[in-house]
Amino acid sequence: MESSSIEERLDFGKMEYGCKHYKRRCMIRAPCCNEIYSCRHCHNEATSMLSNPFDRHELVRQDVKQVVCSVCDTEQPVAQVCTNCGVRMGEYFCDICKFFDDDTGKQQFHCDDCGICRVGGQENFYHCNKCGSCYSVKLRDNHSCVENSMRHHCPICYEYLFDSLKDTNVMKCGHTMHSECYLEMMDRNKYCCPICSKSMIDMSSTWKRIDEEIEATEMPEDYRNKKVWILCNDCNDTTHVYFHVIGQKCGRCSSYNTRTIAPPVLPQ
Repeated sequence: MESSSIEERLDFGKMEYGCKHYKRRCMIRAPCCNEIYSCRHCHNEATSMLSNPFDRHELVRQDVKQVVCSVCDTEQPVAQVCTNCGVRMGEYFCDICKFFDDDTGKQQFHCDDCGICRVGGQENFYHCNKCGSCYSVKLRDNHSCVENSMRHHCPICYEYLFDSLKDTNVMKCGHTMHSECYLEMMDRNKYCCPICSKSMIDMSSTWKRIDEEIEATEMPEDYRNKKVWILCNDCNDTTHVYFHVIGQKCGRCSSYNTRTIAPPVLPQ
């Protein structure tokens, strides 16, 4: 076989060992099952499909010790440069996460507090210690903190949010979900957080329209003076209001995001 330049072997490596998650010139040996995969996500997707549920598992990125160069097929300890052919196996390399990626346009950076690599440029993010994750600097002192809010599953698709590859959205209440799941909820006219039921957007124009509908809709005489106790999902206040078939308005914040509850138990 004729010898080839590093550039030619590099092109061959890109074609032969493509990965839908990252552009890189190496594969990893998973220490958990001793198999070779293009990346951690490729491993997790493959093992999640195993027929025996007890065989399903996820790779711990920091445990990776060996990589295989996609250009010369040499297996070696984790490093940015191949010890055999000298190719850089990833333009971005993190020795802590054992992470390689050629697409530096993502502006990757390692967050010590998160313990993983993030994308988007370190200057554009800060680590919120209470929420337990990196947030946009625009949210500094400008969001409701929920302890470890990112270390949970998306309430819509149930994918773990902390290390998800998808964009996430922080709602007014402080809970988080994937941005695409959030937009799908909006498209389906669902405007309440699926976790705490608080309104996710400014609903004042909707409340005003409901006011007008109630004013134009007279209740039957039997229900005209009926009162019920309600709990407001937006401000958590409990009030005693007149019942109406269209909705019950919170006496404190004027929200219609309410639900009827049993009367409070008065002290004896």
